[in-house]
Amino acid sequence: MTIITSGKRRHRDPIVCIMLNGGRVTSGFRAALFDAASRAGVSVNEFVLTAAADKLRASGSQFSGVFEPGDLAPAEG
Repeated sequence: MTIITSGKRRHRDPIVCIMLNGGRVTSGFRAALFDAASRAGVSVNEFVLTAAADKLRASGSQFSGVFEPGDLAPAEG
């Protein structure tokens, strides 16, 4: 996950923590998730958050980025 210093940020959107716990999945799903993150060259957390951001963007939500502004392509339409 990219760490952003305040001097490098282009926008004033604050960086906040997200606390998720209690997630339980099947071992097959977990293995597929870890494999996909590994193939993408990112942490599992980064992979999951980016996937969630892609889904939110596709459903019309608007936000600046995931890890830093510009991480996601602009929404279509």
